[in-house]
Amino acid sequence: MTDTNCKGLDRNSTVRCSDCVQEYIGRQDWRVNANANLGYSSAGLVNNLAGKIIANYWLDSVYAPEEGQAHRNADYHIHDLDFLTGYCAGWSLRVLFEEGFNGIQGKVASKPPRHLREALGQAANFLGTLQSEWAGAQAFSSFDTYLAPYVFRDQVDHTNLVKALRSFVYNLNVPSRWGQCPFTNITLDFTVPKDLKKQTPKTAGKHFFEGVDDPVLLAKARERGVDRLEDLTFEHFQQELEMIDVAFYEVLTKGDQHEQPFTFPIPTVNITDDFDWDSKAATALFENTAKIGNSYFQNFIGSQFTKDEQGNKVPNPNAYKPDSVRSMCCRLQLDLRELLKRGNGLFGSAEMTGSIGVVTLNMARLGFRFKGDELGLYKEVERLCRLAKSTLEKKRVFVQEMYDRGLYPYTRRYLKHFNNHFSTIGVNGMNEMVRNFTDDVHDVSSPEGVQMCLKIIEFIRDLLREFQEETGNLYNLEATPAEGTTYRFAKEDKCAFPDIIRAGSGENIYYTNSSQLPANFTDDPFLALELQDKLQCTYTGGTVLHLYMNEKISSVQACKRFVRTVIENYSLPYITVTPVFSICIDHGYLAGEKPLCPKCNKKTQVWTRVMGYHRPTDSFNLGKKGEHRERVHFTE
Repeated sequence: MTDTNCKGLDRNSTVRCSDCVQEYIGRQDWRVNANANLGYSSAGLVNNLAGKIIANYWLDSVYAPEEGQAHRNADYHIHDLDFLTGYCAGWSLRVLFEEGFNGIQGKVASKPPRHLREALGQAANFLGTLQSEWAGAQAFSSFDTYLAPYVFRDQVDHTNLVKALRSFVYNLNVPSRWGQCPFTNITLDFTVPKDLKKQTPKTAGKHFFEGVDDPVLLAKARERGVDRLEDLTFEHFQQELEMIDVAFYEVLTKGDQHEQPFTFPIPTVNITDDFDWDSKAATALFENTAKIGNSYFQNFIGSQFTKDEQGNKVPNPNAYKPDSVRSMCCRLQLDLRELLKRGNGLFGSAEMTGSIGVVTLNMARLGFRFKGDELGLYKEVERLCRLAKSTLEKKRVFVQEMYDRGLYPYTRRYLKHFNNHFSTIGVNGMNEMVRNFTDDVHDVSSPEGVQMCLKIIEFIRDLLREFQEETGNLYNLEATPAEGTTYRFAKEDKCAFPDIIRAGSGENIYYTNSSQLPANFTDDPFLALELQDKLQCTYTGGTVLHLYMNEKISSVQACKRFVRTVIENYSLPYITVTPVFSICIDHGYLAGEKPLCPKCNKKTQVWTRVMGYHRPTDSFNLGKKGEHRERVHFTE
């Protein structure tokens, strides 16, 4: 490689590309472990080097000097600068199954799938390919609903369904994307959604079963109340949908050869008022949740209500509805005075929606710089939000231009426009903001701290409404996952403001994610829920409360009762249950954090969620290691 110069990301100093290589292979660059999904490898080296060059292209050639400087100074963080792409995207599995994976000249083309393994193969190839055209998560909604007709057609039994889904999951966990596996999310319905019940499965513009002459299938269709195979709609495949869910969670719960969990796809489960808590699928789900905790739970029960001034539960007119997963992509007239929700959590997006880019504000620094000065604090928040808006608008224009040039061929094939993709602004370190602003008198666990956060969040929401009306583009506010950003902000502020209050100690410093409670605050999950419920509901982008448990939950029934209690009694939109566990290469799964295997005394790998997906703790960056070390886990 020629020793051309490139600027460092955090400083204005110039470094040689040979130095960049040495920093990576010598593990001297903290970014080597910034992303726990990206392993140290030759592919990771290429990704790291290309990322630095691309990042500096954004900062020096696309963004204005003051916008780039705000990032380099760590006043805010422009995410995914190492990709010339948008952030995340949700896709229509129905469109893929109807049209097939094709349409790019000179590339392999597949007809619409007619059988289960074909459908799963195309879905895996689609997610892997589209991941290369986006920086963040790629998502499918209603995975079980859309796949169910294929299970019916092939009359797949449980054993072969498990084999097919295991192959699909393994394919999505191969680190083929420059040293990391594709970041993927699927949403599971568990019950056929009301808006899909009467819709028909299609292929190549025709009913999926048109032309199928199979007496066995016809007899089974008649048992379900229709005279012809062509009369089948999605509501007739509830049995197959449940088979898919049972088999899928069997694969996830068993894990790989060593009982290690599969990191992807991250499943999001829609808990609606017709969710069958006693079904076989629910049992499989909560067996997995008690042991591993793969799933995000999207709350369509408690979130549909709010409390009035007297504390009475009343319907919430702003609640995100189950059919919004599909309806938003069809809305031609959007009220730009209204902040919409992207849907499907931190790593999911509703069909044909997503996010163009994300900018996260360093709230901890603002609390320190404007200690006791509320007016100054709000002025700086507004200044940074307006800078962030400017960067996001420029990114949208740039991504659109690259789309038009053909830089994202598969995105262009399956996505007609970016009108339903959000520009996202997030916050990080709200707890440390409160601590610094009040000279450590309050934090986000106190009523005063909660009110301070709510007030600032509402101020930012008002700005986003203004940005929407001004630009005609969608904006949302996210509780940014900020895996590497939490460490980067704290690391930069330690140098710039040595007296700033931060979390962690020594080299393992960090800021608390978004407006979450301190990691070491309580072992009582219901106290955490009470304190976080209102804050969690203020975000219109991704947000989640991770309920980190100290070990495996004792039983399926106990886990089910726990989740149901949370879903029915709290309004927050998303939760996970995340038990910590360990993996021994010889003895497999061990409940709880056990650095040494009690059976053979060998070193284990301790697993938990980093930011939102499962990885071994030894792959965490320095800040996340500090957070894990400080965490007080919830007890059953």
